[in-house]
Amino acid sequence: MRALTRAAPSPPCTARAWAVLASLLAPALRLMLARRLARGKEVAGRLRERRGLDATPRPPGPLLWLHAASVGETVSILPVLAHLVPACQVLLTTGTVTSAALAARRLPEMGLGTQVLHRFVPLDVPRWARRFLAHWRPDAACFVESELWPNLLAACRARGVPMALINARMSAKSLTGWQLLPRLAAWLLGGFAWVQAQSEADAARLRSLGATRVTAPGDLKFAAPALPADPAMLDACTTLLGNRPRWLAASTHPGEDATIFAAQAALLATRPDLLCILVPRHPERGAEIQRAAQAAGLAATRRAAGQAPPAPGGIWVADTLGELGLWYRLCRIAFVGRSLAAPGGGQNPLEGARLGCAVAVGPMTDNFAAATQALAAAAALTRVGDAAALAGWVARMLDDPAACAAAGTAGQAAAARYAELPAQTAAALLKLLERDRRAAR
Repeated sequence: MRALTRAAPSPPCTARAWAVLASLLAPALRLMLARRLARGKEVAGRLRERRGLDATPRPPGPLLWLHAASVGETVSILPVLAHLVPACQVLLTTGTVTSAALAARRLPEMGLGTQVLHRFVPLDVPRWARRFLAHWRPDAACFVESELWPNLLAACRARGVPMALINARMSAKSLTGWQLLPRLAAWLLGGFAWVQAQSEADAARLRSLGATRVTAPGDLKFAAPALPADPAMLDACTTLLGNRPRWLAASTHPGEDATIFAAQAALLATRPDLLCILVPRHPERGAEIQRAAQAAGLAATRRAAGQAPPAPGGIWVADTLGELGLWYRLCRIAFVGRSLAAPGGGQNPLEGARLGCAVAVGPMTDNFAAATQALAAAAALTRVGDAAALAGWVARMLDDPAACAAAGTAGQAAAARYAELPAQTAAALLKLLERDRRAAR
């Protein structure tokens, strides 16, 4: 590979120390992967990919490596992929089983199944990173949001692979952490040919840590497509639920269950047929959530176990993969989780807003600050801090369908911002690829 600029500065001692530590930990990381496999957090037959091993041949022609950590990041770059193909081949890496399942489903639906190849990203061990790059030989690399793995980035720099960081975010809390390692932060961020931040606030924090060539054209999550839903399943669930009142607790995390149960119990006092569809961010928690709901005195059933919604009212745990778009279409009232309990940070409120839902979140939404602020400014989002506030908001939306519909309409309008951003981002990435190819000649 080619170095496109002057020789990169030597890594700081913290980066070298991390490389040594990661190498020493490699045997323990292999054991960790085996344990994750036993818990369903890795895919049997693909575990070697996590160590940079792969027998799949590199596709011919220009290859862009694009890395997105998990589901949210993957969804946000799907429109970008649509503009990259057919100009180049794309190697898409992610780090979770759920994101791999999403890619396996969505890429063929978008007609990208042959030109976008999904692989699991190797763990941040120097030898595994070098092995991954030696096999795939990407012409450029692009990282999404906050994926700053020192050994992966160092391996790219050593091979002269030009890099970009897109939809970058840096919360105030993360900034405080990186400020404890200023030389490492400056070295990592200084390796990017350009950085595209989600907001001016993110851009300012990234610049303060040493990033250069930073722009802030907007948040790609605003331009993501609506979550899909199987039409036959949507029809079946619409018939199953009929006209019974319902609300959605979406993408919930541990620590939030008790608050949701308390809100639902309060609502059932005056609405005995009310259904709460609870969609855990990690479906493997389904049985645990069902037991906890029953212990709290609520009727609770699980979709993954083939159980129908409880009657007359209670909790229906939707512990299945890839059906969040279905639930948003079935519920016009949606609370978005990972926002009520520490460590928080939020999940993407635009997913429900894009499908016309009135949306509520808890106070902890740093990971989606721009989206939350935009929806709140449009009167499409409400903040709730506890079970009483959550129950009160759900009750108001149930009692005032016009207000609920108005919030949903406002949310759809706000979520349509930055429609041109995916095409602009793809064009910039293709220029990065072309720059590398010119340097090779």
